[in-house]
Amino acid sequence: MRDCNRQIMNVLEAARRLTILADEGEKFATDDSCRVMYCIVRDCAYKLRQMAEAEREKHRRKGDWDAASNVPA
Repeated sequence: MRDCNRQIMNVLEAARRLTILADEGEKFATDDSCRVMYCIVRDCAYKLRQMAEAEREKHRRKGDWDAASNVPA
């Protein structure tokens, strides 16, 4: 796997983990400021995922994405 593709997959994995963190954090939030913090975490995760998916698609269109790049690092 190319290093640039590996990094895109790492960002997708980080976004997935941030989404899980936000879900778990909201369960245990005890006040509004905690809930806001986890909403921001979730928003960042969505933005990161959207950007990484767009980059992955650009790489696919250019022919720089191989089948091995579909497996998260």
